[in-house]
Amino acid sequence: MPSSPTVSLISLGCARNDVDSSEIAGRLAAGGYRLLEDAATDEPAEKADIVVVNTCAFVASAKKDSIDTILAAADTGSKVVAVGCLAERYGAELAAELPEADAVLGFDSYPELASLLGDVLDGHKPASHTPVDRRTLLPITPVARQAAAASISVPGHAAPSGTAAGPVLTRRLLHSGPVAPLKIASGCDRRCTFCAIPSFRGSFVSRSHDEIVAEAGWLAGQGVGELVLVSENSTSYGKDLPGDRLLENLLVELAAVPGVRRVRASYLQPAETKPSLLQTIARTAGVADYFDMSFQHASEPVLRRMRRFGSVASFLALVDSMRALAPEAGIRSNVIVGFPGETNDDLEALRAFLVGARMDAVGVFGYSDEDGTAALELDGKIDEDEIAARVESITSLAEAIAAQRAEDRVGTEIVVLVDDPEGGVDDYGTDSVVGRAEHQGPEVDGSTTIVGADGIALGELVRCRVVDSWGIDLVAEPLEVLPGGSTGR
Repeated sequence: MPSSPTVSLISLGCARNDVDSSEIAGRLAAGGYRLLEDAATDEPAEKADIVVVNTCAFVASAKKDSIDTILAAADTGSKVVAVGCLAERYGAELAAELPEADAVLGFDSYPELASLLGDVLDGHKPASHTPVDRRTLLPITPVARQAAAASISVPGHAAPSGTAAGPVLTRRLLHSGPVAPLKIASGCDRRCTFCAIPSFRGSFVSRSHDEIVAEAGWLAGQGVGELVLVSENSTSYGKDLPGDRLLENLLVELAAVPGVRRVRASYLQPAETKPSLLQTIARTAGVADYFDMSFQHASEPVLRRMRRFGSVASFLALVDSMRALAPEAGIRSNVIVGFPGETNDDLEALRAFLVGARMDAVGVFGYSDEDGTAALELDGKIDEDEIAARVESITSLAEAIAAQRAEDRVGTEIVVLVDDPEGGVDDYGTDSVVGRAEHQGPEVDGSTTIVGADGIALGELVRCRVVDSWGIDLVAEPLEVLPGGSTGR
């Protein structure tokens, strides 16, 4: 029999894309493909027959990175297929401008992806995706929306075969380790003027409670100890399902899944964050004291032009509520500077908020025009050089505040989930391991190096005392390994 065709899968962008890539990997493995695990290395040990690039289209730099990755994959001589957000958003236009891609396929192609890759390997070129505003694909009413969801491609589903009703799980984890994302919903119903995501990700659709819990159990069985809940807007979870406090109930139940050591919520909208959610996060054992808040700005005039709610005062009050419930909680956010019409007074309002909020991590983005967004038509556009200067200024302030927050943790106790057993800060020798405390989201919020860590294994929870800080990163000494054993693989 001929050998199985080999495929490399390169996932770009956010954790939501990582879940999609995990599902794609499961589909391709079930379709007879052999996945190469070193797709992202500069010199892979084996050339793939075909490379699938799961693209990102969030901002201009992400689009460029996606295109560069496609071109680099084509240079290897492998067949190349573009999927993901850039492919969904631009489809045939991308295919015409990027002939190096052997196919450009949208979300609805995922169920047939194994077959379509076979066509590409046979020398055929599948029809390129034709973009459509995906918000038009779902009915408006919640009941009708749920009824239609099963027939519309919503990346990310469902229960392991034999464990619960529903479709068979197709995920295959792409990386070993004790941390993995778990998608709880897809799409977004908000209409922020700077964001095009709803047009190509679609309207908001919650996954069912049973599907999510079943997948959490499957992930725990794969050695995953920390679940990072992802979506375009997690605070909307359950609004299209019957019942109340569904996100709060979900957090409690996920934290009780055997093998799960920690649950981390992400992508929270300030305007939708209720006191009951803050209380659930702060008071539920196994749920990280961590608030990933999408503030975006703090000046009322800028927020209104963004079609968002809030102000310096209301946002600071929200932060105060979090810290009243969980004084050592991690708080992170992203902000956009240089938005059309942003004045010096607006920038000072943002500065005042950042100083008052004292967040642990802030991502700073410069505004850029995005196709299909309402902000394209706004007046008061700011020069690119000025935007760059504002990004540099706000980034400098945010980094200084975050570094001070880390320094303030010296002498405190933290609980660290070990996710890298092979090293840490060089000055502390080779007997160190790296992990994340509750206030540190994976990949974005810094890390903790545990020194004197002989015998501490991947996936263990370790109570530590912080002894030093390096920027936003911490150095800690172990006090005890908490019961429950290692979740690592």
